Amino acid sequence: MQNRRLSRSSIVLIGIGLVLVGLLTGILAMLAVLDGRAVSTNSPTSRIAEQVQLGAREPVVPVSVPHAEPGETDRDVVEAPVVVPDLLALNSMFKQVAERITPAVVYIQVEGPPAREWLPNLEEDDPHRRFFRDMPRQSVGSGVIISDDGYVITNNHVISGATEIQVTLEDRRQFEAEVVGTDPSTDLAVLQLETNGEAIPVVALGDSDQLGVGEWVLAVGNPFRLTSTVTAGIVSALGRQVDIIEHSFRIEDFIQTDAAINPGNSGGALVNLQGELVGINTAIATETGSYEGYGFAVPVNLMERVATDLIAYGEVQRGMLGVEMLPITARAAQQLGLAEIGGVYIHEAHSSGAAYEAGMRSGDVILSIDGEGVNAPNELQRIIAQRRPGEQVNVEVWREGDRRFLQVELMGRDAPAFQAWMQENEAERELFSAPRNPTEEVFELSEWGLGVRELNRLDRSAFSAQEGVYVAYVQRRSAAAIAGLPRDVVVETIGDQVIATVEDLVEQLAYVKDAEEAVLFRVRQRNGLVAFYEIEVPAP
Repeated sequence: MQNRRLSRSSIVLIGIGLVLVGLLTGILAMLAVLDGRAVSTNSPTSRIAEQVQLGAREPVVPVSVPHAEPGETDRDVVEAPVVVPDLLALNSMFKQVAERITPAVVYIQVEGPPAREWLPNLEEDDPHRRFFRDMPRQSVGSGVIISDDGYVITNNHVISGATEIQVTLEDRRQFEAEVVGTDPSTDLAVLQLETNGEAIPVVALGDSDQLGVGEWVLAVGNPFRLTSTVTAGIVSALGRQVDIIEHSFRIEDFIQTDAAINPGNSGGALVNLQGELVGINTAIATETGSYEGYGFAVPVNLMERVATDLIAYGEVQRGMLGVEMLPITARAAQQLGLAEIGGVYIHEAHSSGAAYEAGMRSGDVILSIDGEGVNAPNELQRIIAQRRPGEQVNVEVWREGDRRFLQVELMGRDAPAFQAWMQENEAERELFSAPRNPTEEVFELSEWGLGVRELNRLDRSAFSAQEGVYVAYVQRRSAAAIAGLPRDVVVETIGDQVIATVEDLVEQLAYVKDAEEAVLFRVRQRNGLVAFYEIEVPAP
């Protein structure tokens, strides 16, 4: 029996061995087949699909992860260096910049004329209206101390119409201030503090021409009366023109930032991580009236030029070319024979102006000024705005397929050609700000100083608005005009009420007339930007 059991065990073992041998033989055969296929794939007669190159064409160094080879342990592997941002160092940098800049950023409180001086129709028989009539208008903003002589830079719209200005420093010292000069073209103004010899902190000036998109910046100001507020962000774009400044000869070459800027930040500081002033916070683009990620600052190099003249002369002595400009489009570049889409098209060179006298003509394309290329009208404006009357600039011009170089002596504000141009613009502004034989479709709101009408098909396309009310005209010296409401905009809301038709607007104005002292108009401009205007409710 025992021998028989051993024989059966041997048979079982032999069977298992045969099975294993068969499996091994099958695996080796499969590997041989696959190897044969691999060889045939690499043969000259095989088709190889070319790989499409996506992304950058520069060679990319592959990322390697250290690992242990056979016979090694993880401890034997030398780890590759790992670059980790030093967040503590960045945090310390932000703190140092904030500590350096906040003492030089001031809180500005402005009192303006009482309502009786700019709303003369207020009646005096009602005691409440008499109180409102005699109450001064108040507003707040920010400013930056730029000189130990007590000079402060701020926005013109912060101090416009001021009868009294009080400035508060971070250390709570308060000083009275006087307006040294204003420049509506850049929305800048210079104040001087009555320090009586007291030492005051002064900001360091940077170089806005060295700013790059993506660079860290801090915004410092007093939003919503929250004094010495610091926010952080990056430079989102440079050379922005957003048609925010309400002036015939506005100069907009803004730094765009996503550092939070809100009402009250106007006139405050935009600084780099060296603690240097690189811009003056001026405006925001928003549909709510508050921060939505789009803030704009006047570059410090332009500010310095404006402030220097305001301090020295009380006004900006700015050179003028005497041209009207348009941007170059792809189609225009092709028609003009330009190799690249760039330059600024001269729509009109005014006769007897500086450019015309130097030989420039309508239809020319300005390519560069003193070797600095220009690709947008506001870039050219910024370059010229930093030069004074009488200075000569070398202008590279494209005309009929040829490059020409002209030497232009800039004219000043007192030049006859400039005065004639100003008179033409003033006449045009009168046409656009007063009724121009309104047609029957325009509904007149005489108490508010407005003429409005329903939107037509062209309006809906031009303003990208499906509903609203078009402002056809604004009467001069009316409540709407004093609040700054322009014509050629679409009213979208009044207060929290959506305005779809003229009937909606009339009903809402009738309602607020009995319930409010002032009402907020939200309007849409042709460039798509939304603006807000607070208009005093006229007396019944």
